[in-house]
Amino acid sequence: MVNRRAFLLTSCASLLPLLTRPAWAQSSSDRAAAFVKTTGDAILKAMQTAGTNAERRKMIGPIIDRAIDVDGVAKFCLGRFWNTATPDQRQRYTELFHEVLIGNITDKLGEYQQVKLTVGRSLARDDNEIVSSTIERPNNPITTVQWVVANVATDPKVIDVIAEETSLRLTQRSDYASFLSHNNNDVDKLIAAMKQQLAQN
Repeated sequence: MVNRRAFLLTSCASLLPLLTRPAWAQSSSDRAAAFVKTTGDAILKAMQTAGTNAERRKMIGPIIDRAIDVDGVAKFCLGRFWNTATPDQRQRYTELFHEVLIGNITDKLGEYQQVKLTVGRSLARDDNEIVSSTIERPNNPITTVQWVVANVATDPKVIDVIAEETSLRLTQRSDYASFLSHNNNDVDKLIAAMKQQLAQN
């Protein structure tokens, strides 16, 4: 479920410094890369200053809200089941998606505090900016990652992470669809599984 690939979102906690221009002179590519860097710096600072896991989650939550379109990603990952879910199910699912994501990010940052992410080029694609990068983690091979950033000019948000040509949100949607297909398409059972996952973190 979410935790299997959450490390892709957490690695932005140690971005390398980028050369920046005055805001008025920045291109969309510059703004997208700077946005990812700023987000990484904020997460890293939270991890360094907070003590317990609970304190880290409390500090990281607002950063995730600012940096990631959590509601949009949650809706996308539920796929066609979003349309059949009741308003109450949608609300409970989205709230749990948010909490599970924060928990996974906190856990993974604690596990990989020596993460090094090097930002490369940013290219426009379908109204979004794709920020390329490489990730280095202790005792792991280097991973190529692309960060999909939407609304760069007005309210930038990360809407997907693509690692080695595999989309985080597409894979997550496939995981949820598979779970639901084996559980009578019951969204309440997915919600219960997410609660159990959160309780174990």
